[in-house]
Amino acid sequence: MSGGVDSSVAALQLLRDGYDVVGVTLHLWDYPDDKEPGRCCAPEDQYDARRVADKLGFPHFTFDRRELFELHVVRPFVDAYLDGSTPSPCVSCNRTVKLRELFPIADRLGAEFVATGHYARVVQGEAGPELHRGVDRRKDQSYFLHMLEKHELARLLLPLGGNVKDEVRALAHGATLPGAGKGESQELCFVASGRYEAFVEDRAANRVRPGPVLDSSGNVVGQHSGVHRYTVGQRKGLGIAMGKPAFVTRVDGGTGQVHIGDESELLADRAVLGPDTVFPGGVSFPQRAIVQVRARHSGAPAELRQEPDARGGTQVVAVFDEPVRAISPGQVAVAYADTRVLGGGVIVRAERSEPS
Repeated sequence: MSGGVDSSVAALQLLRDGYDVVGVTLHLWDYPDDKEPGRCCAPEDQYDARRVADKLGFPHFTFDRRELFELHVVRPFVDAYLDGSTPSPCVSCNRTVKLRELFPIADRLGAEFVATGHYARVVQGEAGPELHRGVDRRKDQSYFLHMLEKHELARLLLPLGGNVKDEVRALAHGATLPGAGKGESQELCFVASGRYEAFVEDRAANRVRPGPVLDSSGNVVGQHSGVHRYTVGQRKGLGIAMGKPAFVTRVDGGTGQVHIGDESELLADRAVLGPDTVFPGGVSFPQRAIVQVRARHSGAPAELRQEPDARGGTQVVAVFDEPVRAISPGQVAVAYADTRVLGGGVIVRAERSEPS
């Protein structure tokens, strides 16, 4: 229970369906002062979750996972930006902290299932449980759960997967739940201000890499104060007048170079995925799929292939039917067969095939 509307209504639905419910909140982060209240999983949300549990009449526990969150989410987030990548910390959180911690906690509490307020569905298929998109495509969060294995899906309940957000909000108000009027979570729980660059700089020590800004011809057209301030596809905040729209096309953490160019240079038709790629939903290469290259991407038709890598092993590559805009290293590519999640992995680089 995050203390927000979604997880609160998920608990309400479970009670109405006859389950015995125990509320669990993970304490993940503390703010240095009271100027940046969090939007999700923040310290004050523990008390909102407890108020909901008290209102509905079930026990509630908070477990301290701040050290784990720092190790597996915050530090990799900072490192990725300093390396020139654009991380997806919410995927990392579910992969290493939230869901992966909740199953052993459930065992300790004697709970058969784990339930969350994610907008996604678990569907029983011929080969076992499958993860599917939520009915509300605007709120669908299956992207963030793509790594879950079948044995985990077998224990996972997603009470909101068949609802749209307006219905959930109405249920919260109808049950007069504490926090029913809470706003949506918009920023990362540990960077509530949205100023990622300041957060990274505060934790970068002497690792900030200033360097040159280069145009598509390799000419130096400016200087920047750190690669962590840039991400592929960015247009605003470049601080360079080119006389025409310019976009960040590549960020090189090794050399400290930021490359800019025309919008057409953002297009790529291949996304190479890293060694942590998993396909719990099963694939047989080559595999046709709809591949989503970031959380708010609608997805694009592609073929998943297994190709040799530079180390003598293999790597998974998504080859798109049509070029996709702003495929960013560090983001996660998730593959779907219709609404079913096949799996995914971190993008290590985008490639553009030379026209024949």
